[in-house]
Amino acid sequence: MSKQQRLELTWTNKDKALIPTEHGRYGYTWVDPRDPRYCETRVLTVDETVTGTRADKEEDTTYSERADLEPQSDNLLILGESGDVLEALTRIPEWSRKYVGKVKCIYIDPPFNTAQTFANYEDNLEHSVWLTMMRDRLLHMRDLLSEDGSIWVHLDDVESHRMRSLMDEVFGSGNFVSEMVWQKTYSPRNDSNTIPSVTDAIIVYRKSSRFLPNRLPRTAGMDLLYSNPDEDPNGPWTMSDPAAPTRGDRQHPSVFGIQHPITGEMLYPSSRRCWAFSQEKLFEIMQGWGRYELGENDEREMQSRRYTVGPGVVLRDDIKPLVIPDWDENDKKHAVEVYERGKWPTFVLTRGGLGGFRRKRYLSEVAGRVPQNLLPHDEVGHNDAAIKEIRSLFPDTTAFSTPKPERLLERVLHIATNPGDIVLDVFAGSGTTAAVSQKMGRRWVTCELVEDTFNRFTRPRLEKVVNNEDRGGITLQKEGRADATEGGLPEGLTPEEAQKFTSLLNKTIKHDDELKKNPAVKQLKAMTKTKPVKGVVNWRGGGGFQVARLEPACFDYDPEVALTTLSEHATGDLLVRSVAAQLRFALAPEDLYFDGKRGRERLVVVEGVLDEEKVGEVMAHLPEGHSVLFAATVVDDFAREHVRGFKNGSRVVHVPLEIFPYSGAAEEEK
Repeated sequence: MSKQQRLELTWTNKDKALIPTEHGRYGYTWVDPRDPRYCETRVLTVDETVTGTRADKEEDTTYSERADLEPQSDNLLILGESGDVLEALTRIPEWSRKYVGKVKCIYIDPPFNTAQTFANYEDNLEHSVWLTMMRDRLLHMRDLLSEDGSIWVHLDDVESHRMRSLMDEVFGSGNFVSEMVWQKTYSPRNDSNTIPSVTDAIIVYRKSSRFLPNRLPRTAGMDLLYSNPDEDPNGPWTMSDPAAPTRGDRQHPSVFGIQHPITGEMLYPSSRRCWAFSQEKLFEIMQGWGRYELGENDEREMQSRRYTVGPGVVLRDDIKPLVIPDWDENDKKHAVEVYERGKWPTFVLTRGGLGGFRRKRYLSEVAGRVPQNLLPHDEVGHNDAAIKEIRSLFPDTTAFSTPKPERLLERVLHIATNPGDIVLDVFAGSGTTAAVSQKMGRRWVTCELVEDTFNRFTRPRLEKVVNNEDRGGITLQKEGRADATEGGLPEGLTPEEAQKFTSLLNKTIKHDDELKKNPAVKQLKAMTKTKPVKGVVNWRGGGGFQVARLEPACFDYDPEVALTTLSEHATGDLLVRSVAAQLRFALAPEDLYFDGKRGRERLVVVEGVLDEEKVGEVMAHLPEGHSVLFAATVVDDFAREHVRGFKNGSRVVHVPLEIFPYSGAAEEEK
């Protein structure tokens, strides 16, 4: 959090924590943040691996570059409560090494807190409960994000203003990136008694200033601004400003006069600007128009520079103008021939060669378009499209009232990530984030709280994705149109526009036989003829994912008597793994004598009494210079003294009393 943070959102019980009160539902109870039920790190177990099948390419089918990306298999689908999942990913060494500081993008579509109850999850949390729930998860997510990562939180207008303040606290107000506005519907209800909502907000924060959003592909309309009237071998171009802004109290080295090759007059950058290229580069460019050389700084040259740089700026006498010595009609004739021949130099002449300079800006050099905070439905889809995507995967179901279209997630992930990056979503629902991540060559981690949703929708959908059984969403780009004329479409007209023109023309003359036979009409149709183009395939299946689940809690706490106890599940391998997780030891499954390791310390978990024989066996195999931590469910003073007697820093803790030392009663007595 930024040290300069001044505003802070307050709410009831902000200083407390929440623990789930019901399994598989959004229900919580306030507790002290040191309560063992809140502090316990639940163990995460991988049960199986799902491997998909990648389809071969087919003839007469067009594939995008994305369809050739290597499908990712290093993915994780988890059944469990989001807070416990995040705790496991950030604190259990085996998982934290893999994910802490390495997640490039987090997209979450948390419960909106709109007092509505949906079929697959509860969405009716009181504001203070909702804020605490989200704060605790955001803190973990901040740790998981890479330094160049970003988090995208999808909300409606009920909690978005509070979330913005909360994220200012967690990420720092200086790391706010944007509030994206998604046009979620194209047909708002007309029977509302108030103002219907047609948009959602996606609040975007970065981890640090290292976050750089990717640009979006250029649109056909943007590319139409570029043409190639002089048959330049570098391809289509458009005219651009030949000058750039300048500042400072000394003349910029790119402020000087350039003699016009056809009119002979001297041209300069406009006020307080300089030429867009260095003099060396411009000298090379202008050689294409004539026999340019460095001239002299006469009084007229310096006066013109003074007008360009403005008052108070020191002029430089070491910078010379570019001139054609003794310019005459032969020089003019040569430049006119260059203009008429085409393939003009980068500094091009306007108005048929008699105007000023403009700079060629080539389409091949232009980056994509800068992302904007408006996400219109015609570009990224809407709620109806998302519902249709789910129904195509799960026919005859209305499982999700507000699913998100794949194209929306495609836009988010395009801006925030690159192939191979890790994407996290801890409110999986139907699994859209993971599905789109897989189709875009990203790695992903996602979890779902409700077991019924997990088994009926989340997992089956992702299995369909990796097995190439999901043909919807962004798997295919929609069919388009292509030029079918003999000489090419009229300049500036796209195939889609040409098709629309032809369609409107046909409707206009539908009942007029004379016009149908008119040669001019027939010529217009021939000039705008198009043909259908098959959709482009973006995804062919492949890759896979691991399926994991959170294990039951091994520890319980009774606040009435301030006592931590072992649950019925705390036995055998789960007890070992749970103790290792609480104490931040990495498991050592291949080691015959030790259960875990943490630096130069080893862990031994004993279910029962720690006796002299067990201590002796362990100490006999302890590497030199190392210590051992014995965690036993039954400990007496003899065991503690015996272990301390080895004088190597080894010690004994009781499970669970010394795993979670907090005691509410003890705190009250202080």
